[in-house]
Amino acid sequence: MNKQKLVVIGNGMAGMKCIEELLSIDDSKYEITVFGSEPYPNYNRIMLSKVLQGNSSFDDIMIHNWSWYEEKGIQLHTGTAVTKIDTRAKLVETDKGVKTAYDRLILATGSSAFIPRLPGVDKAGVTGFRNIQDCLAMMEAAKLYQRAAVIGGGILGLEAAKGLLNLGMEVHIVHNAPYIMNRQLDPFSSELLRKELEGQGMRFLLNKRTEKIIGRGRAKGLLFDDGTKLAVDYIVFAVGIKPRIELAEGSGLQANRAFIVDDYMQTNIADVYAVGECAEHQGIVYGLVAPLYEQGKVLARVLCGVKTEPYRGTVPSAQLKISGIDLFSAGNSYDGSQQTALQMYDAIKGSYKKVTMSGGKVTGAILYGDINEASHLLFLIQKRSPVSELYREQATNANDDAAAALAPKDTVCSCNGVCKADIVSAVCRDGLETIEQVREKTKASGSCGGCRPLVEAVIRIALESPELEPEELEPVCGCSTVDHPALISEITRGLALEPSQVMSRLNWKTQAGCAVCQPALQYYWTVHAKASSHNRRLIDASQSLFPLGASIQLACEAEAKPGIASFEAGLLKEQLEMSFASFPMPAKVTIAISGGTRFPAGVLVSGFGLVAAPAGWELYIGGHAELPLRQAQLLSIESSVEQILDIAVSAIEWYRESAYYGETVWEWLDRLGIMNIREQLHNPQERKKLQLSWQDQMNRAGTTASAFI
Repeated sequence: MNKQKLVVIGNGMAGMKCIEELLSIDDSKYEITVFGSEPYPNYNRIMLSKVLQGNSSFDDIMIHNWSWYEEKGIQLHTGTAVTKIDTRAKLVETDKGVKTAYDRLILATGSSAFIPRLPGVDKAGVTGFRNIQDCLAMMEAAKLYQRAAVIGGGILGLEAAKGLLNLGMEVHIVHNAPYIMNRQLDPFSSELLRKELEGQGMRFLLNKRTEKIIGRGRAKGLLFDDGTKLAVDYIVFAVGIKPRIELAEGSGLQANRAFIVDDYMQTNIADVYAVGECAEHQGIVYGLVAPLYEQGKVLARVLCGVKTEPYRGTVPSAQLKISGIDLFSAGNSYDGSQQTALQMYDAIKGSYKKVTMSGGKVTGAILYGDINEASHLLFLIQKRSPVSELYREQATNANDDAAAALAPKDTVCSCNGVCKADIVSAVCRDGLETIEQVREKTKASGSCGGCRPLVEAVIRIALESPELEPEELEPVCGCSTVDHPALISEITRGLALEPSQVMSRLNWKTQAGCAVCQPALQYYWTVHAKASSHNRRLIDASQSLFPLGASIQLACEAEAKPGIASFEAGLLKEQLEMSFASFPMPAKVTIAISGGTRFPAGVLVSGFGLVAAPAGWELYIGGHAELPLRQAQLLSIESSVEQILDIAVSAIEWYRESAYYGETVWEWLDRLGIMNIREQLHNPQERKKLQLSWQDQMNRAGTTASAFI
């Protein structure tokens, strides 16, 4: 059977998502040719800000590499622009003069950065932020210049500003509205965001309209319509997108802001379709990834002749991709046309929640500081659910849903390391029914009590489903059926018992244990029975059985007169080595300390990483430089070396106390979750407990505690 010729103009996310979906439905229907104007395979433009911020490489954001096209039999032409479409002859012509015939044609030309026609906008030192070349140009500029202005206080502008800030530039955000992200946030949440970003080092000029780029030959600053000026060396425009519709000229294709399409992504000409940022559906051009992918899925089914629901539009939703900030917005919750259904602010946690309604239906939501409800709220908005669903969920189902979503190994009680499977086992196997009984058996909710509602929800689920069996957790070794949480629980309960007695009580199959369980037993004994002087001889005798201390590496300025960041980095290294270099660890731990982003020390691929930043110091956790490669996540930003040391010591001590023997930092992070760890470590009372525990270890080791704590 002869295959039909399918040509795609544009090698971006929307077009390739459509092809990916099409091939999953029927990979034998089309002979596919793709033209891309950039010299690269398909990459994730949404993640360009991560590359600019130094959190990802270009390879990290690649969606389809060269081999993918080859394996799928796709003929890819990179660095090639289509300049003309002959819709009558069904031919496309490239800038190299090559003509290619098609049976069906997909327009996925995307968009370019919108740069307004201002005097001086063509000067050197002015750029947009839209593709990898823009990203690379900004990274090069940061090596030569000190002060940057980002025009546009929306998502893209703030992400670009964060990248330039991380590259060491002084960054000013110029925005023509009274508050940033005014298309996604209300004034209150915007103010919370602005204060956080100012704390990271950004500077804001609001209600400012740029009138002219000033400078001779090269851009040297901005002139505003109120007569004021701003002196800068580099200017980035992030004020919106301009759909690329040049191919409409002479082709007969109808276009307004973009190519006009119907509910099946069909243009006004047969066999010609459009998806993504170059498509206008019911008067709307989408610049977010979710609608682009939804359009691609619909078109793939159309091209394969499979029955499909029409594309009806997408509820816009957005998250800001800046480390340390949790922010979500969906629907309409910011322009004042909607009624407020629910609004809450927790000043202690720094979290804000607002839900809007119209006609009694949920229409929008803003979450700041805690975005755990994002998916659920987006679902309610998409379904235009009654606002009563908000209260029903809050009153009866919120904890039950959270409990049901937990995997058996997920931690429910962080203070005592009790997972969901422990609680389910206590109910289904031991016949317990009340939280008091479960607490006595497992210690769940027995410390701070903050997990009590979730523990009760897990108990309810287990009681309502008596046939529910917990997933068998992996035993410590072949000598026993006991898993790590049960072993920790037994040692914690029996401080006066020696390891051999613990093994006997837990029905160890081999009386002496083995090379796997003995180090684990001794490690847990050391950490969890550390207050018992009766056991010091056991602790001292077991030092050689487990990883000792943390490997700490330092990178900072090498100058005759070191800078403040270099000096502070040296202090951190000295204090952390004194604190943990001789302490037992559950697994090999690396700590990287960098005097700034220009001095790589492996911060993002280390268990714990500290780096000097414009706002002070940043602490990252959970990186791993070996297989599997893992990028560390931002845990905290602190304004002083004393504060970051306070958080770092607490984090490392909590890892020592709550990790399973052999569990790496990244595995521990996956098990507990970054939000849980962040919340615990920013609770002064919890941090104080950890520091007292750490100080006890220091005293017993005969080491002087840090002057900072």
